[in-house]
Amino acid sequence: MSLKNDDALIDSIIKRYPRSRSAIMPLLHLAQARDGYVTPESIEVIAEKLSLETAEVSAVATFYTQYKRKPVGEYHVGVCTNTLCAVMGGDAIYESILEHLSIDNDEVTSDGKVSVEHIECNAACDYAPVVMVNWEFYDNQTVASTKDLVDACRAGNPPAPTRGPNKLPTWKENSEVLAGVNDGRANEGVQAGEPTLLGLKIAKEGGKKCLN
Repeated sequence: MSLKNDDALIDSIIKRYPRSRSAIMPLLHLAQARDGYVTPESIEVIAEKLSLETAEVSAVATFYTQYKRKPVGEYHVGVCTNTLCAVMGGDAIYESILEHLSIDNDEVTSDGKVSVEHIECNAACDYAPVVMVNWEFYDNQTVASTKDLVDACRAGNPPAPTRGPNKLPTWKENSEVLAGVNDGRANEGVQAGEPTLLGLKIAKEGGKKCLN
């Protein structure tokens, strides 16, 4: 389904913003929901709908790495290789997964199921090393568990994310969510685990001691 056939949805997204050009980013996600990546045709559609030059839309699409200019897998795997995840095993996970899948960074398996990229930070350092699939979290990963994860993705039966929905959405499905389309699953699964809430717990306990 092409973005140019989505006029009603595009218009509803644009109407959310006081300035129409603010809809560039959600519309780029919608483009990925339709084609799997941002195509030149989608750039033209978005530019026309927002009364912008195609260069203005392209500038956003090429600045943010979350927008892909070529096809990715149905399950796009991001391995954090920033400092904490790297020392906790992220580098080993990343290198082993590429070898396991016989692909390189930003490449897709021959069956089109899985692609891999290294991510600078997934903003989940309390669960290092972290892997994301279609922007959903898989915490405290190892080389072995990540191999099992990508194998399950290729088989079409991925495990549920550590935090988030009870079933892993595909790349296109989550792209539509990022465009602002409600899939009704926002409250599924674990929202925040113990490591994330530990600081709050300590602060509350400290506050009680001060009051006493």
